[in-house]
Amino acid sequence: MDEHNTSETPNPRGRAYHHGDLRNALLETARKILEEESLANLSLRAVARKAGVSHAAPYRHFPNHEALLVELATEGFVELREDIKAAANAPGAESDRIAKIGAAYMRFVARRPEVASLMFGPQLPNRDAFPPLGEAADAIGKEIGDALHDPTLGLAVWASVHGLAMLILRNVIDLGQRKSGLDVLPSRAEIILRSLYATKRD
Repeated sequence: MDEHNTSETPNPRGRAYHHGDLRNALLETARKILEEESLANLSLRAVARKAGVSHAAPYRHFPNHEALLVELATEGFVELREDIKAAANAPGAESDRIAKIGAAYMRFVARRPEVASLMFGPQLPNRDAFPPLGEAADAIGKEIGDALHDPTLGLAVWASVHGLAMLILRNVIDLGQRKSGLDVLPSRAEIILRSLYATKRD
């Protein structure tokens, strides 16, 4: 049999993947489906088709659909944590730091709405079965609490910004067009968190 005629060989319209590149190519394709289409359109078969490989090829790297979703969600949590860490390390008073953390959280949601919906949605399996996913999710709250030197305040900040983000993502709050609504998230978060901080100081 021709050595190129394997399940990882792309169709003639696909790009040629070098050994070891397929997993990253599949993840990149999955991200594009999330960003350009929707979570509902994301499946291993859709990823294989868009990547130009056989339907069997993704199963060498992701045993099932859940495994792919877990990987994408874990990436999202890691990216969000880095955004929060950068905001927390910015100079300024505590109230400014709180506002910047909230704005960073909202910018992530506005930039990656479908990923955020996956990260906090019902599509993910029990995280106890996927320790890296649970650890990445837990790190968000810890990062915020550590940055503010107050776990309770950190939880309040996280709950406030996350609640607003999810209400808008699920169209519970109408801010007009969904995209424009997401674009105003950072400024709305700053207003809410400055009010929260003022209440804490009273």
